[in-house]
Formats: sequence, C-alpha cells, structure tokens
Amino acid sequence: MKFSRISFAAIFFGIASAFFSCKAERSGDEILRMNISSEPDSFFPWKSASADSEALWRNIFEGLMTFDTDGKIVPCLAEKVEQSEDGLTYTFSLRKGVRFHNGKEFTSSDAEFSYKNMAGLDGYKPTSAKFGAVKSVRSNGKYEFTVELKEATPSFLLAAISVILPEGYDDQENHPVGTGPYEFVEYAQNQKLVLKKNENYWNKSKAAKIPNVEVYIITDESATISALQSNQIDVATMVSQANTKALKPQFVDHGFPHNLVQILGMNNKVKPFDDIRVRKAVAAAVNKKEIIEGVYNGFAIELYSNFSPVLREYYNDSLENENPFDLKKAERLLAEAGYENGFDITITVPANYQYHMDTAQIIAAQLAKIKIRCIINPVEWATWLDQVYTKFNYEMTIIGFSGKIDPADILRRYYSTYNRNFTRFYNDEFDENFVAAAKELDHKKQVAFYKECQRILAEESPAVFIADPEQSYLAHPRVRGIAGYPLLFHNFAEWYFE
Repeated sequence: MKFSRISFAAIFFGIASAFFSCKAERSGDEILRMNISSEPDSFFPWKSASADSEALWRNIFEGLMTFDTDGKIVPCLAEKVEQSEDGLTYTFSLRKGVRFHNGKEFTSSDAEFSYKNMAGLDGYKPTSAKFGAVKSVRSNGKYEFTVELKEATPSFLLAAISVILPEGYDDQENHPVGTGPYEFVEYAQNQKLVLKKNENYWNKSKAAKIPNVEVYIITDESATISALQSNQIDVATMVSQANTKALKPQFVDHGFPHNLVQILGMNNKVKPFDDIRVRKAVAAAVNKKEIIEGVYNGFAIELYSNFSPVLREYYNDSLENENPFDLKKAERLLAEAGYENGFDITITVPANYQYHMDTAQIIAAQLAKIKIRCIINPVEWATWLDQVYTKFNYEMTIIGFSGKIDPADILRRYYSTYNRNFTRFYNDEFDENFVAAAKELDHKKQVAFYKECQRILAEESPAVFIADPEQSYLAHPRVRGIAGYPLLFHNFAEWYFE
C-alpha cells in the first residue's frame, strides 16, 4: 500500500516505533539510518531511471570498472583492461573468487550476459543507450571477456561502470542480487529499504564497516529534521541550506559540489515553446541569482548550459553572457513572437523535492513580470516519471538532471532520437556535434565538440539552466567517511561510526 506525500508525513511519527528503536535500545555501531525524500523507482538497474535510486543500488551492484571521488575510472570486477591499437577491441581480465549475493561465482558468462542485454545483442532488447557502439561480446575462458566495437569509441570505458548482473537469476525486480559490499534485505514500499553487509565481499579493503543500513522515505523536511534531532536517523538528506545552517554546529554538514543541473524544462514541441523567441524570453526573465539565494541560501553555482564546472575539462566557460537576466529583452522577444499580452502555462513539479517546489514559486513570480501566468502543478514522483519523463505530457517542469561522469551521458538528453529527450529538443547541428564527439579519437577535438554542444544548448534554450546546488548530508558528528562523487552515490561502505 502506498502512502501519499501528505499522509506519510502526518503519520510518520505515529508508526515510527515500527521502524525505529529507541536511542537507549540501539546498538550504536550496528545500524546506520538515513532518509531519502523520493520513492525509488526500481532497484533493478536495467529498469531504473532515477538518480536517487541509482545512488542506493550502486551499493548492491558493481561494474567491470568503477569511479573514484574525482571521477577517475578504475578497475572493479575487472582486474585490468587492454585496448587494441585500432581502438575497436577491449579485453577485460576478470577477478577470481568474486561471488554474487546468492552464492553464484562471478565469471565471464555473467559479463557476456549483461553486456548482451545492455547492447541489445542476440535478440535481447537493449537496456542502455551507452552500448550502441558494441558490435559483439564474447567470453575467452572463465575469467576473460572481450568487447568488440563497431567503431572506435574513446569514452567506452566510461560505459563499463554499468553494473553486471548474474546470468540465470530472474528475480531482480523483487530481490536484487549483485556483487557489491551490501546485500538487499527488504524494501517496504514508501517506507524503508534495508541492506546488510556482504560478509563475503571480494575487496576486503573496501568492505562495509557498518553491518546494517536502513534508508527511510521521508518526504517532509520537518519530519526529516525531527527524526535527525531525536536520533531516529543518523544522516539526513534534502535538508534546505537555511535549515542546515540553523542546525550547525549540533550536526555536521558534509557538503560537496553536486554535478547536478537544475533546469526549468520546456516542452519544445508544445506551443508557445516551439518558438525559440519565447524560450529565450523565458530564459531572460529568470533571475538565477535570486533562486540561488532564495532556495539554496547561496550554496549553488549559477549555470548557463546543461553542464556543471565540476566536469572542468569539458565545461564551456564562455557562455556566461549568452542569456543574461534582462526583463526588457524578454518583453521584446515575447512581443516579436506575438505574445505581448503573455500567456497561461502550467509548471509540473515533483512535489517530493522541496527545492524544486520553492524554485517554481520564485520562477512563477519572475515570469509574472512579463505577463506569463504560471499555475504550479505538484505531482507525486511516480506521476512525474510517467507523465513528464516518459510520455512528455507537460508544458514546463522543474527537475534536477543528475551528474554523470561521461559528458555524452549528459548531452544525450538532448539528442533527437534519445527516448528520454523529454524537452523534445531536435537540432541537427547539436546532433552532428554530439555524434562527432563520440567518434573522435583526438581528445582535444572531442572536448571541442562537447563544448560546441553546450554552446548550442545555451543559444537555443530548450530549457533554462539554473544552478548546480551543493550536495549535502547533515549528520550526527559520530558519522564519518562521507564523501562526494561526481554523480549521486551514497557509498555506505566508506561510512563508519567514530
């Protein structure tokens, strides 16, 4: 049974005894308790589209490669990888002695099974757009695995962080099984996720330090703060910067650059946003600095395209003056487009993200100055994923695009044929540069193509690119080891109690 956002917040403390133990009864080093603010869409990686879900299931699953806090790609289930001179073949030497949580040994057959699914080979339906360049995969004995590409793809190893699933196991939907440092125990819908330490984890130096983790879905910020103050949770996420500031020094704020891009998305195939003049007028009317101060208490980076400077090598730093705040320009563009009297529009916002709701309120007030009359439509997260992200049934929306390591994963969201291009932005010049970057072997030229893609996005304004807010965990002082990553990842294995 699902609880609504309001009802769950209202009854949270009434049912807390079913979830939490009193402080006196707690075994302090045995259980870590944290909150998240949105219902996970799935713990089955091939069906999950939510960054918040991925931040959790990466504790359960692993890929042939992984990433560190700097975004560097490093070996994981593969001990090493060799690339052919022509860049078409990658051979992975796999680790021995690795077992899935169900006891099955990890071998090349699992890598082959996973990559065939992700690439859509041998009759499988493709599960990942990252593997479109894969021509074939094969096992070379029990512990060696080879991938052959259709054409040289310099960023292919970035895709190798995609997780490996065990061949022959078909219940990932209900009980996910991977090789990670934590095992799935149970999930009570709209209530909590329970994980336990993988006692047979292959990497002893990276083994979990805390035996049990419980993650609670608390969609109300006041309830989150109360749970933190009463010791019912050890770590709180999605606490506003204003409240974070007020709660220090009682709690420790672990803040990191997020590599997330908050956008005001516009459906480019719906009037009036099929007119670039209207999109640029909206962009000129949005005062991003006011949002950063009002919503994030100043703890955010103003953005100009769908890229954060966290990915500094690829970031186009020349776009600051592309769409500056300018109400007179906004009014002029609207008049040129035939909307001198403005128009009525609906902003669909996932209600579980308070900072998106707060941003919507500020933007509605800002757009009212150029006679754009906004109705804010708060929806449940599942509804947003269905109506906006999947069916494109919306006019405007506010959402955060999660951080990625591969610049192609970020920019693919605006590629014409991508099935999750929910802004419905179709631009031939952008597509040409995006494809050219994927094929370019010269790294400097590849970076130039990606920067050109950012310039086109800033110029064409399929969305208003607002800010990269700081990722923050508000924690009891005894919780240590919390670190930030260039994509959202609650790496519980690194956390510990002092």
